Amino acid sequence: MKKLIQTIKNIFKIEELRTRILYTLALVVIYRLGSFIVLPGIDASLVAQSAFAQRSSEGLMGLLNMFSGGAFGSASIFALGVMPYISASIVIQLLGVFVPYFRKLQMEGESGRRKMNQYTRFLTIAIICIQGPAYIAALNSQSAGIPAEAFVAVNQLGWSQFLFNLVSTVILLGGTMFVMWLGERITDRGIGNGISIIIMIGIIARLPHALLAEVMTKFTGNGVGGPLILIVELVILLLIFAAAIAIVQAVRKIPVQYAKRVVGNKQYGGVRQYIPLKINAAGVMPIIFAQALMMIPMVFARFEATQGFAAVMSNYTGFWYNFTFALLVVAFTYFYTAVTVNPTMMAEDMRKNGGFIPGVKPGKKTAEYIGSVMDRVTLPGSIFLALIAILPAFAMMLGVNNQFASFFGGTSLLILVGVVLDTLQQIESHLLMRHYDGLMKTGRLKGRSGM
Repeated sequence: MKKLIQTIKNIFKIEELRTRILYTLALVVIYRLGSFIVLPGIDASLVAQSAFAQRSSEGLMGLLNMFSGGAFGSASIFALGVMPYISASIVIQLLGVFVPYFRKLQMEGESGRRKMNQYTRFLTIAIICIQGPAYIAALNSQSAGIPAEAFVAVNQLGWSQFLFNLVSTVILLGGTMFVMWLGERITDRGIGNGISIIIMIGIIARLPHALLAEVMTKFTGNGVGGPLILIVELVILLLIFAAAIAIVQAVRKIPVQYAKRVVGNKQYGGVRQYIPLKINAAGVMPIIFAQALMMIPMVFARFEATQGFAAVMSNYTGFWYNFTFALLVVAFTYFYTAVTVNPTMMAEDMRKNGGFIPGVKPGKKTAEYIGSVMDRVTLPGSIFLALIAILPAFAMMLGVNNQFASFFGGTSLLILVGVVLDTLQQIESHLLMRHYDGLMKTGRLKGRSGM
């Protein structure tokens, strides 16, 4: 406890670090306040009681609602959150692999990165122009179960439906762009990655409500077990978090020897370094891709001949749903790792800098060696992601309520672990730079990007 108190004192002794943390907290508060502002002309109380709000806690809509901290299901001005920006970033990243022009931009350094960011923003606007009207249409649809009285602007203020849809789409566009701006400000002047922190805050915002619902279920006797089972659930949750931290930090180090050069009276090179290949190089993206594909069978529910198939593949606790989900996660893990990790480029960079892997020829052989090692370490990483993806289903089958079960695995668990590690790593860097002790007694803290 003394160590913890002293560490907190050291953090707030550093003026720059203290300013960055307080600045980040201020912007996070602004984001959370904006999440409770409902689109103009909509009665929030009626929307909260509708079937749309209920459906927003399931499937892909549940994922969007979780990332937005509940704003998606409550028709907030931040309903779309940062998901359009994330989608645009993924598309631009993939274009950097398959399109020569974008691949060239990736290799141009800072100027190329600025152009890529600009293209990402333009694509974000285009995605919002599609998702915004679709979201408003979902609110307007009869299947959403929202009473007509909820749309105050349309019914009482004399607005036309087209004008209401247009204004709402523009507000959703402005809300997402403002959230993006908050994320960029956190990255530049705060602590941690801004977009990631905003997503993490949205997930954490759902935790108290989910935990309270689970506590009430256990203490009222309506659920499986009682207070003792609740304690067991919390212990299991802590163990799952510990396992996730271990896998996120796990790396396979490949030794790299640099050639020795003598220039005048000075010697350059001749040192051994390591290439850290992460066990989980794909992060949460395979789970997100797999969840998106698992929504496709719902399209067949409207056809009588395929209703049975749709029902089986829509059962979140069923065997075939989770088996297919796990296989998709494994497949996407290999795909996304192959897209983001380029052994050929790594081998070429080593060759240019006079580096080589002991016992391996430079060039093509080095690229093949790195690729083979990456394939082997990706297997346990993909299996781990598959287990994480289906753990919430097991939790629900054991009696945990749906909302709290989502914290036992899936994207929420990995995002929380990854963002917290990255943020703590930045805080530790500030402490070590000022000659203070780090956050850990056993060594430096390692995040996703600092291995």
